Amino acid sequence: MLSNHTSRAGTPAFMPVVAGLHVLRNVFVNLYYVAADPSQPTGEWVLIDAGLPGAASTIRRHAAEVFGTDNPPVAIVLTHAHFDHAGSLDDLVDAWPGVPVYAHPLELPYLTGRSSYPPPDPTVGGGLMAWSSFLYPKHPYDLGERVHALPADNSVPGLPGWRWVPTPGHTPGHVSFFRETDSVLVAGDAFTTVVAESGLATLTQRQVVHGPPAYFTPDWDAARLSVATLLGLAPEVAATGHGIPMHGAELRRQLERLAVNFNADSRPRLGRYAHESAVADASGVRSVPPPLVSPWVKALALAGVALAGVALAASGKRRKTKTYRAWYRDQPARPRGKLV
Repeated sequence: MLSNHTSRAGTPAFMPVVAGLHVLRNVFVNLYYVAADPSQPTGEWVLIDAGLPGAASTIRRHAAEVFGTDNPPVAIVLTHAHFDHAGSLDDLVDAWPGVPVYAHPLELPYLTGRSSYPPPDPTVGGGLMAWSSFLYPKHPYDLGERVHALPADNSVPGLPGWRWVPTPGHTPGHVSFFRETDSVLVAGDAFTTVVAESGLATLTQRQVVHGPPAYFTPDWDAARLSVATLLGLAPEVAATGHGIPMHGAELRRQLERLAVNFNADSRPRLGRYAHESAVADASGVRSVPPPLVSPWVKALALAGVALAGVALAASGKRRKTKTYRAWYRDQPARPRGKLV
């Protein structure tokens, strides 16, 4: 068990979480390898999420380490389709022909080329990851007939004993996955175990239960209810999309605190979606509220502050040099070779 506020930058990028579940940290996002039967480590398995663009070879290499070569997953299931959770899908479905992809029906527009997600809000969150979010890929993926809706009975393809739980808010069709037998939760970005908006926290992996990444969350009312839903499961283990998995009583204590104080601690007071949500349906995004501040204005403002600081420092240095030279020029002449 990892304690709260532990800095774990040196934690291995690929490691077991519990029996039958491995995590791969792909730069700053997690994806998961799940055995259909934990007692059969080289049997059938499922991949949860697909990481960043360009990660397919790394994902496949670790899969071979755990499940053996020439043993592709029976399915890829997605918590949601943001670029950091679906970025390598195209390469993976090419490398694993015939492996189906599953997501919630409300995620399908972003996986069949019909719609982009609501735009991020870089004005919320207050960290490097948030400020940079206007640069992140926003385009939908188009998997065509390779992507399917998750079963309506909440079962998870290829994973007996698991069920999917609707946890919208961070995206319209966000889901989490729960194994009843040992209360293991794969929560995606419904909540995180690191302050995902912060570049420093992401680097150090300082552990704390935290709300969904604010810059990519367009429906805060739904996000709050989703955290309450997951608290009701009383998870023993929470494996999230960002941060190191947490276990036991400390996990539940912090998750309860997040649920109780969600609006005060996680919901932005100001922001594009703080008080008005994006609207989406099975066809994709229908409407979004206007931005409070254009991302480019914010970026230019930050650049202006940085340039102003550089200019001020240079100006101060020039004034100091000029003052010293004026003082030296006004001093009385000193005979050479004498000490004064």
